[in-house]
Amino acid sequence: MRIGELAALVGVTPRAVRHYHRLVLLPEPARLPNNYREYGIRDAVLLARVRRLTELGLGLDEVRDVLADDAGREVVEVLEELDADLARQEDVVRERRARLAGLLVEARAGRLSAEGPVSPELAALLAGVGELPDSPMAVKDREVLALLDTVVPAEERARLMGLMREVSGSAAEVYGLLDALADAAVDDPRVEEAARALAGALPDGIGRFELPAEGSGGLADVFFADLAPAQAAAVRRGIALVAERFEGGGEHGGE
Repeated sequence: MRIGELAALVGVTPRAVRHYHRLVLLPEPARLPNNYREYGIRDAVLLARVRRLTELGLGLDEVRDVLADDAGREVVEVLEELDADLARQEDVVRERRARLAGLLVEARAGRLSAEGPVSPELAALLAGVGELPDSPMAVKDREVLALLDTVVPAEERARLMGLMREVSGSAAEVYGLLDALADAAVDDPRVEEAARALAGALPDGIGRFELPAEGSGGLADVFFADLAPAQAAAVRRGIALVAERFEGGGEHGGE
């Protein structure tokens, strides 16, 4: 059989066969004098097995383990691991559908927030905040919370949102002070004023979250890059003040 005939027989493409050759999943037969490869029944059986294993969801590295004669895991072990992985995926899908069902109820009732779809924890937090004045910093804050809601693990997300519900004082006042720093210099005295107002509004528990150093990469840098220099300085200073308060004996204040 030529490569096209082999591929058609098993139900894959010639390109897939060549790819399996490169990955040493399928031995490449010697070429005939006319430079064509000649495949036999054993090649077809092995290719069919590769296809069945990939359709079960195994990665190509796992397929290689299964096919290895002298190394790698037994087929039963790999399939049991795959079954457990599929069960975990089912749990994730079930959780997402349950979350979606709640969001559909909110959406049909016209109660879905502008940042939605969001978790119930963030939806409750935003509902508790209520309407804020037209504030660029408030908009950024809600966008970051929506992002955290997506990327932070569920347990940590619930703890963070719980802490944010403990924010005291006037959020409008803090946002106003930060908005006023949009065109200010980093050494403007209003930076310290805004930082202290922010620190006064944040619960002690926020102090246990260590803020990454500037330039360390990740979500923090993305957030601060979207702020004016004076705003970023005020937020960093405010969080540092909360951390100092937390370390100085406020550990139980935000529990």
